[in-house]
Amino acid sequence: MNSKAKNAKQNSSVTDVILESISDGVFTVDPDWRISSFNRAAEQITGVPRSEAIGRRCSDVLRSSMCGSDCALRRTLETGKPVIGKTGYIIDAAGRRVPVSISTAVLRDPQGRVMGGAETFRDLSEVEALRSELEGRFRVGELVSRSPLMQKIFEVLPAIAASPSTVLILGETGTGKELVARTIHELSPRRKKPFVAVSCGALPDTLLESELFGYKAGAFTGAVRDKPGRFALAKGGSLFLDEIGEISPALQVRLLRVLQERTYEPLGGTRSETADVRIIAATNRDLAELMRRGEFREDLYYRVNVVRVELPPLRRRKEDIPLLADSFIERFNRLQGRRVEGISGEALSLLMAHNWPGNVRELGNVIERAFILCRRGPIQIQHLPGELLAGRHPADETSGIRAARNLLDARYIQAALERNNYNRTAAARDLGIHKTTLLRRIKKLGLRLPEKDGRFRA
Repeated sequence: MNSKAKNAKQNSSVTDVILESISDGVFTVDPDWRISSFNRAAEQITGVPRSEAIGRRCSDVLRSSMCGSDCALRRTLETGKPVIGKTGYIIDAAGRRVPVSISTAVLRDPQGRVMGGAETFRDLSEVEALRSELEGRFRVGELVSRSPLMQKIFEVLPAIAASPSTVLILGETGTGKELVARTIHELSPRRKKPFVAVSCGALPDTLLESELFGYKAGAFTGAVRDKPGRFALAKGGSLFLDEIGEISPALQVRLLRVLQERTYEPLGGTRSETADVRIIAATNRDLAELMRRGEFREDLYYRVNVVRVELPPLRRRKEDIPLLADSFIERFNRLQGRRVEGISGEALSLLMAHNWPGNVRELGNVIERAFILCRRGPIQIQHLPGELLAGRHPADETSGIRAARNLLDARYIQAALERNNYNRTAAARDLGIHKTTLLRRIKKLGLRLPEKDGRFRA
């Protein structure tokens, strides 16, 4: 054997050792799409032994979501360009769906002739599990928040949803009271039945009464046929009474009777109907103060104030702004078929510095407006409404941006500490900074940490 052939054999042996030692699955195919090599990690991820994989078509072994017209390896062989980090899933030998990211390359012989393709795939199961865990911690239904104030609400929502009790949701305009009501319904035993919402402040008293309780034909001029009210439409489900503080004293009496006796009579009716609904009420007004002024009945107040949920305004949970902005961007991308790539640091700093009198609803409107102006890339300062800058002095803007950056720093440091079980050394390594720098930032930001370092276990 000449030296050239000997070196080639040694290089091939080294390559085999490397391929067997890495944690990513690697396989190669010949021009007929039949597997010609299959490393140890590929066996482990797919659950298919090498002896069974080699010689079979790759689509039969991996059963990937990217097989067929979306095949990345086929595209690479047609264009000569590699695909890097494309995500999808394969079906392993046990029938489980395994999330993976793949990269592809053209396989050439020593003379440069195409002899097939190579593909590496990485098992993302642990990453997906971690993402699901984090989303579960920060999300309940359609609600998302990292704020400790909202986390306390998240903790009790399942218990509230499981009970049949009337719920009163308090909060400023735009804090998401209806979204909380829908979440309670979706988590409740009544979730398969209707969720019906009515705004008590949007209709005059006479119309609201017929809207709630319905009417019989002939009850008044123009009532030519029976019409079911919201109580009837929500039968078996949940009825959300928004702006309950706006209803008149006369209608308060009728509503009190429904809550006490669980029956009501449609306008013009002679027979009582059963109110098989779970009442969820909401208001942005101080019902206790209205009660003291005689504008809200005391007995009705205690009927609706069985379980109370108080939503904090956005200005008290500004750490949620990046998460909410990302959520809105994802939603509008999906609805409008767009690909806006998040929000720039400068634009986010302005959002963090704003006081948000309109709360989450105002933030959603700002992001939607930015979508009209932002055609590609991330949302920039010029895409935001002028009122976010109006009346701001440079010094105020600087301090606001500084406060925003501190909040973002605190967010990332807290997340790194949680990922590393509050081990300061590991968290510093994760963040790419020295441990003393991390400790200095923790002290400056006023972060509260467990007494024990994550290196020690109880």
